[in-house]
Amino acid sequence: MSRIFSVEGPLFSGLDRLADLFWLNILFLICSIPVFTIGASTTALYYVTLKMVKNEEGGITKSFFRAFKANFKQGTAIWLIAMFVGIVLASDYMIMSGAWIDVSTLPDFIRKGMLIVLLVVAVFYAFTMRYVFPLLARFDNSVKNTIKNAFLISIRHLPYTILLLGIVGAAFALVYFVSRLTILFFIIMCSLVAFVSSFIFVRIFANYMPEEEEIAGE
Repeated sequence: MSRIFSVEGPLFSGLDRLADLFWLNILFLICSIPVFTIGASTTALYYVTLKMVKNEEGGITKSFFRAFKANFKQGTAIWLIAMFVGIVLASDYMIMSGAWIDVSTLPDFIRKGMLIVLLVVAVFYAFTMRYVFPLLARFDNSVKNTIKNAFLISIRHLPYTILLLGIVGAAFALVYFVSRLTILFFIIMCSLVAFVSSFIFVRIFANYMPEEEEIAGE
C-alpha cells in the first residue's frame, strides 16, 4: 500500500503522465490556432506521444517544438492536401445528395452509384489520414511516399486501423453526447487520444524499421 502512494509509485507516476498530457494538449491547441499549422502540430503531437509510450520523451516542450520545426514544411503540405481533398469530397457529397442543387433529373442508379463511390473514397481517405501524421513523426520520407505508405499500411493492418478510428470516434462521441465532457477536449482529449493510439502505432511501426533506429526529427 505504501508503494502506491510513494513518489515513484503508480499513483504519482499516473498523475505525472496526466500533467504531461495536459501540457502537451495545450501546446497542440495553441500551435493549431492558425489552422494551416494543424499538420505540423499534429505531427509534433504524435512525435511526443510515440516517445512517451516508450518512456523516451525527455522535455515535453522541447521535444514538441523540435518536431514542429523539423516537420513544418511536410506537415503543412500534407495538411493542405488533406484539406483540399476533404473539401472536394464534402462538396461532391452535398451535390450528389441534392443538398446544393437539384439532381432529380439524374437516373437514380447513377446518383446512388456515385454516392457509393464517394463513400468508398471517403473511407480510404479516413484510413490514410489516421496514419499519415504519426508516420511523418516516425519516419523520414517525402510527402508523396508518406501519404502512399499511410494508405498501404492502413490496408495491411486493417483491424488496427478500425480500432484506431474507433478510438477517435469514441472520443468525439463522448464529447458530443455528454456535454459536460466538452471541456475535456480543451484540457486533455487530443493528447490522450494520441497517447492511447501511440501504443498501437508503436506496435505497427515496429514492423517497418529496426528497433535501434531513431525517431524522425531528432
